[in-house]
Amino acid sequence: MTLANRITLLRIALIPLCLAFLLTGFWGLSAAVFLLLSFSDAIDGYVARKYKQVSELGKQLDPLADKILVLSVLIGLTSLGKADPVAVMLISAREFFIAGIRAKGVFPASPIAKWKTIVQLLAVFLLILNLPLAEPVLWLAVILSYVSGGAYLWQSRFLKQLKLS
Repeated sequence: MTLANRITLLRIALIPLCLAFLLTGFWGLSAAVFLLLSFSDAIDGYVARKYKQVSELGKQLDPLADKILVLSVLIGLTSLGKADPVAVMLISAREFFIAGIRAKGVFPASPIAKWKTIVQLLAVFLLILNLPLAEPVLWLAVILSYVSGGAYLWQSRFLKQLKLS
C-alpha cells in the first residue's frame, strides 16, 4: 500500500477522535484534530503526485475520506445544536448523490469542487469553535455543493456521450 493511501486511511481512522472531542465539549481539541485531518487531505494528494503514487484505490478513498470527515462532524454539530440541520441535510444529500455518480466512474475534482471542499472545511472549523460567520459560510458551502454537483452531473453526462460516439 502506498504512503499516500496510508495517510488517507489514517485520516479516516482519526475521525472518531475528532468526534469524541467534539461530543464531549473539547472544542479546541476537536478543531485541532479537524484541522490536522483537513490538511492531511492536501498532504496525501501531494505525496501521491510527487512520488507517483496515484492509484485507483486512492482515487476512491480520498473523496470518501473527505465526505466521512465533513458529514460526520456536521452531523455531530447538528446534534449539539451548533449547525443548521437544513444546511447539513442539503450537503449530505448532495454528497450521497454525487458519491453514487462517482461510483460509476472516477471523475477528477473540478476547481469548483475543490473550492466546495475548502469552504465546507472552513465552515465546519468555524462551527466547531462557534466563531462569527460560521452560519453564512455553511450556507455558502451549500451553494457551492450544488454548483459543483451540477458540474459533476454535466461532466458525467458529457463523458457518457463521448463514450457512445
